[in-house]
Amino acid sequence: MSSGYGIAGGRGRCFVFWQEFRKCYAMADRPQDCALQLDDYFECLHHTKEKARARKIKAEEVKQIEKKRQEDEKARKSTNSTAKSNVTRLGIIDDQKSSSNSDSN
Repeated sequence: MSSGYGIAGGRGRCFVFWQEFRKCYAMADRPQDCALQLDDYFECLHHTKEKARARKIKAEEVKQIEKKRQEDEKARKSTNSTAKSNVTRLGIIDDQKSSSNSDSN
């Protein structure tokens, strides 16, 4: 990694970030001045921020899917109850008469 050699023998993917950090550290009066370069190097090595962002995006996606499912379920129930009440108001189907007739047969 900081040696400059990657896994396949070429230049490592994070070697450029390591060089930037070393250059900053060599010229800095305080090590804290190079916190951004060090952060970039560690992000290149471990991808912690990238993984956290992906987890956050996935959680939001799951949340939105669940919300949409609940809204669809609520709309379906509302539609079913509205459709059922409209049919009985029109007098086309009477649930009580049809169930009592089937019980007597």
